[in-house]
Amino acid sequence: MAGFELNPVGRVESPLNDPATAPKQGDEGSPPAWLVFDPRYADALSDIRPGDPLLLLTWLDRADRGVLRVHPRDDRSRPLTGVFSTRSPDRPNPIGLHQVTVLEVGDLRLRVADLEALDGTPVLDVKPVLRPS
Repeated sequence: MAGFELNPVGRVESPLNDPATAPKQGDEGSPPAWLVFDPRYADALSDIRPGDPLLLLTWLDRADRGVLRVHPRDDRSRPLTGVFSTRSPDRPNPIGLHQVTVLEVGDLRLRVADLEALDGTPVLDVKPVLRPS
């Protein structure tokens, strides 16, 4: 298979620095965080408003890409499970998927709730949450 290149559109600014103590999921006590975007993508942010639910794709840059099986939630009492059946950050392509809510919109910045990503995590993309019509 051929490889391909991804380029971050921004990065996470968060008080979370330690993977061992960070929440496993965003709704498990994550503090608000900022998404800071490269100025080249200012127009892409033009219609995002406070209260919007978003899907955020990140590159989990501190993940171990060689891991194929984990104990879910790092709980050794649980059986080893293939990473494609878990939300483990350690996986061949460590793409993070996060549902967040916009709290505040600033110049090239979005303040969001429910993000468990570590400070400095690259942001790959942002997509709206589709609501039933």
